[in-house]
Amino acid sequence: MVGKTVNKSVDRALFEITPEIQHFAGLCEKNNAIDKELYTKYEVKRGLRDLNGKGVLAGLTNISDVCAKKIVNGEEVPCAGNLYYRGYNIKDLVGGFLKEDHFGFEEIAYLLLFGELPSSSELEMFHETLVERRTLPPNFVRDVIMKAPSGDMMNSLSREILNLYSYDDKADDTTISNVLRQCLNLISQFPMLMVYGYHAYNYRMGDDLFIYAPSPELSTAENILMMLREDRKYTKLEAKILDMALVLHMDHGGGNNSTHVVTSSGTDTYSTIAAAMASLKGPKHGGANIKVTQMFEDMKENLSDWEDKDEVRKYLNDLLEKKAFDKKGLIYGMGHAIYSVSDPRADIFKVFVKQLAKEKGYEKEYALYEMVEHMAPEVIAEKRKI
Repeated sequence: MVGKTVNKSVDRALFEITPEIQHFAGLCEKNNAIDKELYTKYEVKRGLRDLNGKGVLAGLTNISDVCAKKIVNGEEVPCAGNLYYRGYNIKDLVGGFLKEDHFGFEEIAYLLLFGELPSSSELEMFHETLVERRTLPPNFVRDVIMKAPSGDMMNSLSREILNLYSYDDKADDTTISNVLRQCLNLISQFPMLMVYGYHAYNYRMGDDLFIYAPSPELSTAENILMMLREDRKYTKLEAKILDMALVLHMDHGGGNNSTHVVTSSGTDTYSTIAAAMASLKGPKHGGANIKVTQMFEDMKENLSDWEDKDEVRKYLNDLLEKKAFDKKGLIYGMGHAIYSVSDPRADIFKVFVKQLAKEKGYEKEYALYEMVEHMAPEVIAEKRKI
């Protein structure tokens, strides 16, 4: 009885929003607010964007480039989006490894890291370098991953990355060769960190626990799928699409701004990547993917007929009017800060995702997603008089 009372007291002290906290929160809002007009007056770029939502220059890179506008009669106008890695159009890179029928992750990682496409022998050496790093420090799974697992994958990864610092005798060495060693380690370890973290959380929730070691014969995408599933089975199409997803999300015009900010202090690789991961987690950045998934789950639960265009349109209007889902007034997944006409990554994905939906028996879901893709811009334009 005493133990329960103590636990209840601790829970209240640490986790409840008490009247005292509400009072202090009111003081924060009252005394810390900044007049929005001052941001305009002093030309402050909130979130590294100008008043029109356009990104501002935060650094220079020759690694990747995003193109979504062209000059017509001396004026900038939106155009179909293009993404370039080291000067190569992403569509050409993906088309290349698809045509040759091999996985592209390692080849494109080499291109981004070292500035040129590898020869066959260079790619084999790079592959072997990554394969030998597909391991974690002794007892890391038990001592770090299995303890206090999180339901949020990005949170789990951030914590695991920071803990790797403790196992590295040269953690603070920021010479190029050492930072590269650490980055190659992380590239090789990420599949294990995320899959094991996922299984650890599900085990905590009552599921069976299974931990499989990565196979040196498999690609990164194949290993992720193999380690993720209890029966270790996956289809060729699943692996191809996951490999493509890894390639398409590798870089997007200079990397994560948090990385630039944190490295400017001279800190270590693990702290830098953990900070980048924390920034990526937010629902206005990489975390938007989770919001899209949650929004569609809510949509499917609340629609009586997924094929009824009027019912779908009403739900989308309810989203914008803050009546549905999280009541934030947003249709998640629609629109991009840079691509205003089309996103080349989505263009590449779409054909293969349709094939996967057919393979897995999710054609009805795919039809709903496609309907929302076409209908949402119309609803947004009508509602906001665009």
